[in-house]
Amino acid sequence: MAQSSIEIGIVGGSGLYALEGLHAVQEVALDTPFGKPSDTYITGTLGGRRVAFLPRHGRGHRFTPSEVNYRANIYGFKQLGVGQLLAVTAVGSLREKIHPGEIVLPDQLVDRTRRRESSFFGSGLVAHIPFADPFCSYLVTALATAAGSGAPAVHPLGTLVCIEGPAFSTRAEAHLYRQWGCDIVGMTTLQEAKLAREAEICYAAMAMVTDYDCWHATADAVTADAVSATMAANIETAKGILTRLIPQIHDTRGCSCQQALSGAIMSAAHTIPAATRSRLALLIDKYLPGDLPRS
Repeated sequence: MAQSSIEIGIVGGSGLYALEGLHAVQEVALDTPFGKPSDTYITGTLGGRRVAFLPRHGRGHRFTPSEVNYRANIYGFKQLGVGQLLAVTAVGSLREKIHPGEIVLPDQLVDRTRRRESSFFGSGLVAHIPFADPFCSYLVTALATAAGSGAPAVHPLGTLVCIEGPAFSTRAEAHLYRQWGCDIVGMTTLQEAKLAREAEICYAAMAMVTDYDCWHATADAVTADAVSATMAANIETAKGILTRLIPQIHDTRGCSCQQALSGAIMSAAHTIPAATRSRLALLIDKYLPGDLPRS
């Protein structure tokens, strides 16, 4: 069961908990069946809505993209009752028209990760979620509306290729991703989007463009210092968009994210190990008979 009435989640870097207008701020430490999240959740009220923030890499940026416990992070949001999740992430541009300092609201993903847990399922429970459209169309549209048409420019569609990291791409990889039709490159979005879908949480990302990766003939090769500097300059923009957006998000969204597990569970209910059912009860109980053992 959800532990509180938190409605909206935000995952991103440090500084987001300082949104103007955030009241009744508290820190909530959670444990999950998948271990501890990256940090404590920072909760509060903004525009009449209860929200929870989580720094993806932990405060002080302690975890690499591959070390982030994505399952614990998303499961923790589910425990809090979050139904809509917004992510802020740094990306490199793979297109001339997408400039550093601008924002992309991706609608598609390509997975190039190798070492990460990307699903809650397994251990006797098989489920196949629909993932053709990995971002919630309602939230992407709402983000675009909140961003408006001012500066910096906002690109409402784009394909994000998620790489393993922590190293940035080689030039050959960057050119390959461009040939594939990818528009931006990042290191964190794939697992968040997939796990949010399994948890039946609406998910959208606000990708803050920090550089031209390494394919651009006239731009410097990307460095961590350059990424950090551009993100620092963009953080106020991100906070402004989120501050406008959060009071406008509706509970009734007309998307299918909240029923993603309907018809997705392949395992016969009586074959699911009790320990697995207990671990995933928050996600699956509404789809399984109530008389099966859970421990």
